[in-house]
Amino acid sequence: MDHDPPPHEKRKHHRTGVTLLVEYDAPEELLTDYTDNLSTGGTFIATSRELEIGASVRLALSFPGLLEPVGIDGVVRWVREGDEPGVGIEFLEGEGRTRLAEVIERIRSKDPKTVSRLVRVLVVEDNPHVASFLGDGLTGSSRRAVDVSFHVRTAANGREALELLRSEPFDALIIDIYLPVIDGPHVIEKVRTALGMKHLPIIAVSAGGPGAREAALAAGADIFLDKPMRLRQIVETMRQLMKL
Repeated sequence: MDHDPPPHEKRKHHRTGVTLLVEYDAPEELLTDYTDNLSTGGTFIATSRELEIGASVRLALSFPGLLEPVGIDGVVRWVREGDEPGVGIEFLEGEGRTRLAEVIERIRSKDPKTVSRLVRVLVVEDNPHVASFLGDGLTGSSRRAVDVSFHVRTAANGREALELLRSEPFDALIIDIYLPVIDGPHVIEKVRTALGMKHLPIIAVSAGGPGAREAALAAGADIFLDKPMRLRQIVETMRQLMKL
C-alpha cells in the first residue's frame, strides 16, 4: 500500500459510492499484489476518475480465467493528482476481505472451481473484421465455458506475429495464409524451426483452397480450415488440438 501523500495531493469532498474494475493480466499478478499490498489492508489504484476523499468504493478484482470477480469494499483515504493520478484505498473489514483471502488460496492451489484453464491465443489476420470476429468470439466463448478461458492477442502481419511470439508466451496460434510483409507459411516454418516451437498448436485459415491448404500443412500447421469459418468450428478444433 502506498504511503499517505503530501497535503497538496489531498482533496476534501463529499462521500459517494462507485465501483472500480481492477483487471490483472494473469493470476500471478493478483498474487503479487495481494502479498505486497492487498493483504495489508489497502492499495493504490491508478485511475483518472475523479474520486473524493472519504468516498465509498467497491473494487472488482479480476483476471483472465477467474470465473467470478472478487468484490471488496473500501474507502478513499487520499487522492493523487498530476501525471500519474490515482487513489489510496483502505479496505473495510467484512466478507470481501475474507473471500479475497479464500480466493487467493484457491488460486495458489489452482482450484478448477475458481480458476479456469487460461489459453493464450495469437490470432494473425490482416483483415480487421475477421480478426475482431475471432478475438471477440473466443473471448465471448470464455464467458459461456466453465473450464477454459481464452486470452487473445492479434497481429496484422507476419513480422508482427514473429515479434510477439518471441516476446510473449502463447498456447496456440491461429494464422491466415495470405499475409503482408511475411506470409503465413513462412511464419509457420519459422515458428517450427527458428523459434523451436515444435509442439505449439497451429491452426491455419484461408479462402485459398487446395493450394493454401497444401502450403500450410507443408510448413508445419496442424490443422487447415477453409474460410469462412464458424466460431464453433474454431473452438472445437482448439479443444481437440489442446485436449481441453
